[in-house]
This record gives sequence, C-alpha cells and structure tokens, in this order.
Amino acid sequence: MSEESLRRELYESYKNRAILYYLIFDELRKQYGPAAAESVLSRAIYRRGTMIGQAKFAEFGPDDLVGLKKAFLGGIPDEGRTFQPEVVGEDAERLDIKFHGCPLRDAWIELGLPGADVETLCRIAARIDNGTFESAGFGFSADTWRAGGDGCCVLHIRRGG
Repeated sequence: MSEESLRRELYESYKNRAILYYLIFDELRKQYGPAAAESVLSRAIYRRGTMIGQAKFAEFGPDDLVGLKKAFLGGIPDEGRTFQPEVVGEDAERLDIKFHGCPLRDAWIELGLPGADVETLCRIAARIDNGTFESAGFGFSADTWRAGGDGCCVLHIRRGG
C-alpha cells in the first residue's frame, strides 16, 4: 500500500470518528437536550483520554514537560500533519501547543454543521486531552476552536496536577 493510500485512510478514519461523535451527540441531544448530551459524551471521551494518558504519558507526570512534549508531539499521526502543532510557549512550568489544523473540525465543517455545533463538538472532543494529561499528572486546560478563529485548539499543559 502506498504512503498516499495510508494517508487517505488515516484522514478517512478521523472523518469517520468525527461523524460518529456528531451522530451520537445529535441523538443524545434529541433525547435528553443539548446540555445532557454534551455532558454524557464529554465524560465518555474524557474516560478514553485517561486510558491514553495512563498508558502513554504517566511516566512523565507530574513535572517532565520536556519528555511529555517529545512523546506527545512525536505521536501525532502523519508526522504531525494531521493537527499541525506549534509550540507557542514553554518553560519549566508550562507547555502551550497550538494546533493549526484538525481533521475532526474539518469533517464537521464539511458536513455543513452550523458554527455553534462545531464549537460544541470541538469542546466535547477536546475532553480527550483533559483526560490524557490530567490522568498523567499534569494540569490542563484548552482553548477550543471558535467560529472565525485562527487555527484550532490551544492546549495548555502545566507542571503538576
């Protein structure tokens, strides 16, 4: 299989994940309302993040931001092309990473979802990062994509949880 075929399959898998997130959110929203839908899906995605954080990054917590940066950025698929990360701030206490791209967000936009739904889905999807970094012992917050904004999410990882 060619590199281009693998790349296409990778992006299609992200698109599939994005569509599933939306469909699950939409069904939950119809059944229970938007707040409950966001809460339930956020909790499930957070739980998946904790699995990732404990398996891949716990050895770096709570204070090895250099090791975490190398492991995290080195694990972004397609040599970083999927999310186009840029370290926008770092020192002994913090690591701030801006993503200039997001295949999930791109899929929701391609579906023609309203900006408010895309913002909500980005907020929900980002919970995987909360689970990942918090379960590894770091403090974490994210600025998620907003309609009309530049780039995508900005991750704020802090020493100690």
